[in-house]
Amino acid sequence: MTYKKRAIQGAFRQVPFRQVVVQGEYIISSDENCVFTTVLGSCIACCLYDPVNRIGGMNHFLLPGEGENISRSHGQSLMVGLISDLIKQGAARKYLQAKLFGGAYIQEGLPEIGEANIIFAKKFLRGANIKCVEISLGGQLTRRLKFSPTTGKINCKFISNDYVDYILPKKALFSGIALK
Repeated sequence: MTYKKRAIQGAFRQVPFRQVVVQGEYIISSDENCVFTTVLGSCIACCLYDPVNRIGGMNHFLLPGEGENISRSHGQSLMVGLISDLIKQGAARKYLQAKLFGGAYIQEGLPEIGEANIIFAKKFLRGANIKCVEISLGGQLTRRLKFSPTTGKINCKFISNDYVDYILPKKALFSGIALK
């Protein structure tokens, strides 16, 4: 187990350590002190976790990457890799739960990348038969995420153009797009 220690009034305690998940990667951990963090605009982050075996991971992709032009940093590769490596590290596929975030339309005049990412992520999870238990998709604001891979707890804050944070209520659905 990897963690940082901090001295507080002569005693030591374990403190969470932060792993930043950047575009085009995924990270997995079973360390209860680990927290994954990322910032999303039109990108999608899929947080997968197994609540029984207490292991989870997060990916962060900019483009879906379906078809012939798939790179390791596209959604297709990152979703497959995340699921595969979670199972290799001890997760049980039948217990995997997903949480999806991002897909914002943050700049006028650009292609609707966020919408394509949302459609891809939902379709992928349906095809993989993985239950999505929480979403915050679409809109026009950037999101800042913190995810605990062993508990599945998430903290999602919206960041406006004026850098004012709006805290996401638990289990709130901010997208009009159904998961069906």
